[in-house]
Order: sequence, then structure tokens, then C-alpha cells
Amino acid sequence: MPEEIVILRLGHRPQRDKRITTHVGLTARAFGAKGMLLASDDQKLADNIADVSTRWGGDFYAKNNVSWKAEIRKWKEDGGKVCHLSMYGINLPDAVPEIKECDKLMIVVGAEKVPFEIYEMADWNVAVGNQPHSEVAAVAVTLDRIAGTDPLRNEFEGGELTIVPEECGKKVIDNRQ
Repeated sequence: MPEEIVILRLGHRPQRDKRITTHVGLTARAFGAKGMLLASDDQKLADNIADVSTRWGGDFYAKNNVSWKAEIRKWKEDGGKVCHLSMYGINLPDAVPEIKECDKLMIVVGAEKVPFEIYEMADWNVAVGNQPHSEVAAVAVTLDRIAGTDPLRNEFEGGELTIVPEECGKKVIDNRQ
């Protein structure tokens, strides 16, 4: 599995996509990504996602209002690879072995029509199913498939709150006490 994974979120429309973009970030964090780059200006959303790490642990970050072209170029110059998730491209199971070999991975997910330049800049254009789907599901399935260990068992250090698995009921420990 890549040692460093970031999500680049394209086309976020603050009034329409804030909930789904939040879920992209939360899913990425829960499944092992280090951060999310938001190619739109929505500082409140970025702050809300970053705040989850304070409350629930880990060091996930959200960077607001980035230039997607500059971020992709810089990532690739630093030796990273780029995987664009779509419903077009090679099927995810066929791409997984190669993706798992890279050290640094940027996963690109769009909200609205993705510029064709993304398809050209990506190392892989990957179809997570060849049907319309949710970018939240695409991120989750991809991160699960490329994980070295079970991402559903990820533990997050340093949070104010910790959920304790229970057969029935809810048990949350407040670590601030």
C-alpha cells in the first residue's frame, strides 16, 4: 500500500456539494488517507473536516482552495502517482496491483464534469464500476482494495473521543477527562 495517500477533490460547489465533499474527506480519513486537497474555496468545510482529527484522533488535514493543476504537477515532481477515479477507465481490480506498488498516491475525485486534462495527467484512470456512482463509495472501495491491512480496523491516536466497540449500545470514552 502507498505510504502516503491524499485525495484531490475537484469541482466542489459549496452550496450544492458540501455534504458529499465532507463525506469524501471523512471516508478518506477513516480508510487511511493523510489529507484532502479541495480545489474550491470552502474554508468552513475544510475546517470542519480537519476538526474531526482533533475530536476523533489522527492527523488528517484538509487544504482549501488549491490549484488542481499545480498540486498534480508538484505531486508528480515529488515522485507521486495520480489515480483518477471515474466510471471510465480500466477496471479497479485490474489497476490495484500496480497502484499498490507506488509510495505516494493522489486520488482524484470530481463533483461535476472533470476537465479532460485530468485524464491526460493521471497515471491511472480507474473505473470503480462502469456505472454512475458516488465518489464517496469510489474512495472507500479504492482505499479498501489497496490497503495493506484492514482499514476498518484503523486506530486513531490523540483524539478527544474514542468509540469502544460494543455488541449492543454506544460506548464513547471522553479522553479529555
